[in-house]
Amino acid sequence: MRGFPMRFLTLLIVSLIFLFSIGVILTIDRGWFVCLLSGFLMLVGIHDVRQTKRSILRNYPILAHFRFFFEMIRPEIRQYFLEDDTVAAPFSRNQRSIVYQRAKQELDKRPFGTQLDVYQPGYEWINHSISPAKVASADFRITIGPDRDQPYSASVFNISAMSFGALSANAIRALNRGAELGKFMHDTGEGSISAHHRPQSADQAGGDLVWEIGSGYFGCRNPDGTFSAERFIENATQAQVKMIEVKLSQGAKPGHGGILPGAKVSIEIAAARGVEPGVDCVSPPTHSAFSTPLGLLEFVERLRVLSGGKPTGFKLAIGHPWEFFGIVKAMLSSGITPDFIVVDGAEGGTGAAPVEFTDHVGMPLQEALLLVHNTLVGAGLRSRIKIGASGKIITAFDVARTLSLGADWCNSARGFMFALGCIQSLSCHTDKCPTGVTTQDPLRQRALVVPDKAERVFHFHQNTLKALSEVIAAAGLTHPSQLRPHHISRRVSPNKVELASALLEYLQPEQLLDPAALESLPDVFRTYWPIARAESFHPIH
Repeated sequence: MRGFPMRFLTLLIVSLIFLFSIGVILTIDRGWFVCLLSGFLMLVGIHDVRQTKRSILRNYPILAHFRFFFEMIRPEIRQYFLEDDTVAAPFSRNQRSIVYQRAKQELDKRPFGTQLDVYQPGYEWINHSISPAKVASADFRITIGPDRDQPYSASVFNISAMSFGALSANAIRALNRGAELGKFMHDTGEGSISAHHRPQSADQAGGDLVWEIGSGYFGCRNPDGTFSAERFIENATQAQVKMIEVKLSQGAKPGHGGILPGAKVSIEIAAARGVEPGVDCVSPPTHSAFSTPLGLLEFVERLRVLSGGKPTGFKLAIGHPWEFFGIVKAMLSSGITPDFIVVDGAEGGTGAAPVEFTDHVGMPLQEALLLVHNTLVGAGLRSRIKIGASGKIITAFDVARTLSLGADWCNSARGFMFALGCIQSLSCHTDKCPTGVTTQDPLRQRALVVPDKAERVFHFHQNTLKALSEVIAAAGLTHPSQLRPHHISRRVSPNKVELASALLEYLQPEQLLDPAALESLPDVFRTYWPIARAESFHPIH
């Protein structure tokens, strides 16, 4: 049986011996059978509750063993009766397995060749070199805000935005401790900085934080919900906070906003967000601190100054192209540029959202990333602004492909959730997460043991970067920043393959600033760049 762990083989043998003993005892006295069975189950249950390696066993003692047994034989069941391991709905078994294996420091190799159809349109690969390179270290970093007072040296792979409230306290603690161990950044999500993001003991400094500020201004708001500079300074100037990120929209539900019902606004959540406990916590669809592209950039500059010169930028999911073009025109007219832009693809998002938003609102990551990168290149601004990208990024190839299309670093949310023990039960919005990752139920979340899961977060990050180093070395490169579109090939039909650079129609530097060149540009720029305005998110009619 494929991947049959020794501990389960041992358990199976012990169980068979136990059942044989039961048969002997049953012929003598049924009372002894009941006593022995009860004692055996009691010992198993006590062991399950006390162990710290498996969250689901701590929440569901004894019963969870049945899940593990069927999980062991599931590959065979799926292979012959149900589905293959590559169907991503939303993540395939293979995708989840690679995270579990790397997080647990287990063997992550695959036998017998790829399970993917390499002649299916959409299949992608990285072109390797006959002369592979030698990579000295897998600790790949970039500098964000090099000209600021407090520049930040960031890993190219980090934890994407997930708020305390959406995730449990133990999940936040484990993520942040893992980020500290691996020296990579942990985005707070718009729920602000909670006590669980901070060091839990005197020997810890706390993982590096990117403080995300959404339309609710949680952690920096006045009682009426408007932005508070005083409260912002209190959090932003803390040493643990390395960057400030203004959230315009997110991939899960762009343009939607949200409400955390008062029943879920605990004292801890209220303290982190600066709201009243037990009262509905509203995230409006739009910001009150600005209403135009120029206003956005002025707000970014204000936060940068108030934070003491820390790198400051914004995150968005791309919708109407002219709105982003308006922001870029505002950069040109004002001279104010963000230090970074995080592009969130529509396929991203850990939070619950209406099905119409998850399925049909917002631009997928690859198209969104290309639009942002190309626009900044065409406006002559790309060298001044770093780009982060998030949206279903799990493996080292996901990272390599995304960087080759224009990103400087990648964020992953659900990947790190899997590292915490998430089993994709799709119950995040019910407060009944079986592994304690996305629940505020104290009993359920105690199953997530912070020290063990922090190590898994650290190992997933470390082993993914190690795999990335092997991928880029095979391509003849020494750092992911050297990846370009020509390193990636994509099948566009069963009999046609093109380099990504041929498919993407890349702009030349400052090409958007030349009116004579406009007619030769792709349709999206030719149509929407002329009608975009720095003074308004609405186009010229």
